[in-house]
Amino acid sequence: MTALPIIVGMGGINAAGRTSFHQGYRRIILDKLDDAAREETFLGLATLMNLVSFKDGELVTQDGEFITAKDIESKFGKQIVDGTLIRKIEKNHFDVDATHWQQKLTITANSNEGITFTCRKRDLPSPVPSSWVVEEIEPKTVSVRVPEQLEIKHDSYRDNPIKAAGQLPTGFEPANMYNSRYQPRGLQATIFAATDAIKSTGLDWDFVMNSVRPDEIGTYSASVAGQMDAEGLGGLVRSRLKGDRVSTKQLALGLNTMSTDFINAYVTGSVGTTFSTTGACATFLYNLRAAVNDIQAGRTRIAVVASVECALTPEVIEGFGNMGALANEEGLKKLDNSDVADHRRTSRPFGENCGFTIGEGAQVAILMDDKLALELGAQVMGSVVDVFVNADGVKKSITAPGPGNYITMAKSVALAQQIVGTESLQKRSFILAHGSSTPQNRVTESAIYHRVAEAFSIEGWKLAAPKAFVGHTIAPASGDQLAMALGVFSHKIMPGITTIDKVADDVWSEHLDIRTEHYECGEMDVAFINSKGFGGNNATATVFSPKVTQQLLHKRHGEDAIASYELKLRDTTASQHAYKLAADKGQYELIYRFGNGMIDESELTLDQSALQIPGFEQAISLSGLNQYQDISK
Repeated sequence: MTALPIIVGMGGINAAGRTSFHQGYRRIILDKLDDAAREETFLGLATLMNLVSFKDGELVTQDGEFITAKDIESKFGKQIVDGTLIRKIEKNHFDVDATHWQQKLTITANSNEGITFTCRKRDLPSPVPSSWVVEEIEPKTVSVRVPEQLEIKHDSYRDNPIKAAGQLPTGFEPANMYNSRYQPRGLQATIFAATDAIKSTGLDWDFVMNSVRPDEIGTYSASVAGQMDAEGLGGLVRSRLKGDRVSTKQLALGLNTMSTDFINAYVTGSVGTTFSTTGACATFLYNLRAAVNDIQAGRTRIAVVASVECALTPEVIEGFGNMGALANEEGLKKLDNSDVADHRRTSRPFGENCGFTIGEGAQVAILMDDKLALELGAQVMGSVVDVFVNADGVKKSITAPGPGNYITMAKSVALAQQIVGTESLQKRSFILAHGSSTPQNRVTESAIYHRVAEAFSIEGWKLAAPKAFVGHTIAPASGDQLAMALGVFSHKIMPGITTIDKVADDVWSEHLDIRTEHYECGEMDVAFINSKGFGGNNATATVFSPKVTQQLLHKRHGEDAIASYELKLRDTTASQHAYKLAADKGQYELIYRFGNGMIDESELTLDQSALQIPGFEQAISLSGLNQYQDISK
């Protein structure tokens, strides 16, 4: 019997806000919320953005004024709206109107005497060019004469043509929430996202960890670019060029596997499977696939699936920009026939567009096998029945699309039909599109959906595109899509692509329902999370709703098991509600176990049948590992 991977928690952060309890999703569909949900959303965002805080049982502003939750929108509503989703890049990243760079300058002598200057002896290049004449003036100072010309680099500033991104909410500073020790921004976001996901489950994590063997827990995560800010790889490659010293941490903390390592070492304390794989825009789905396969095979019972990317640096943006991949100022002005670019609408999936918009974020999902989820009384948020990954075959351009995404989508849709039936697929399934907002993607991706819809007789196939609101976060982009899918399952509101005026004429939309406004969609059963990544990294996940998942659990486990589960679920729900209230008040209490609970290796016990690790109640079994009994002695 194949285990069913159940989603029991999800947390994180992106330009829309916190992931847990659908705060980010609700920010996107803000105008469709009822008054209570709207007030709660503004409260949670206000504390997240440090506009208000909860002290001594009262909400206070930064100025120390008391404020009620119902008054937050009237006082801070515009600031919160303007400080979330895609917007002009803020100066805590860099100044897009005056981006620093080193400009080359060739200086030519005006006379036969050459170029003469004075400098410190220690600042001379090594070796000194043979044509230079160096004379000592003082013990530490020299005079230099260069015969003809000298090439130098000097500080300069340029107007960056790419000015918008999906940034984390203005004022959100994860570094201030724990002792971050000058860690890269992406790893700070990882600590926040992992804490948010774990606490969103409503389960005591120590109890969860001890409910299975230590080697039945897995962490699956990666970045694409790695940590590209000054504290990571960005600082590593820039430091010497800027005349600074490379630190001892920049290389290690910059690696794209570090989000996995940080979750294990500082959040969960896991000694189980650790796994990192990178697949461009499909990275989250690649890691999700590994977790799902391990759960299905019984190797893993609890999986932490994550991905992070905080790469809003001039170098990364220029790299994508020079490829022609990012929407720039001139392109946006031409689209709108305007002298001013609309930074809120730079990402326009399936509309008239000119490139994608980069974003930053971290997403973490917690999965369990179905048996364990019932035993622990975990909240069923949905299930991932499989993730399909296929390449594009032979290419001329490595970034061009290919047939791989046809395979992943067709398999995902066929699997859903085989499990839940034709009516559910045709009437109550929807697509979370890759929707990168490039002219090529809108044609090629919509063509895939068109042909799959024709093959499976689907009409009016509902489609949503999260990148319109949070940008393309690269590695965690599919995590953003999964978060939106869970929001749709919960709220039954389908986000329209509100950044476009209409669907572009070259989009294959005959069988698709692509709207420019949010709308009530009713009960949905299946979500298809799709990614078309650079280099042929295609992936699609088949995700079932909580309702469908519960029906499958009833069928497999029976009424008695479900009745017992529902009793345990009451405590889980109460704990979830308590965390939700605390999070909305900004009381996150991030999990950061730096050196706390380290394992003394001298205390572990080992024999031929088992390995017992201090701090874990269950032992790791060393028997039953042989899968090759037919060829063993």
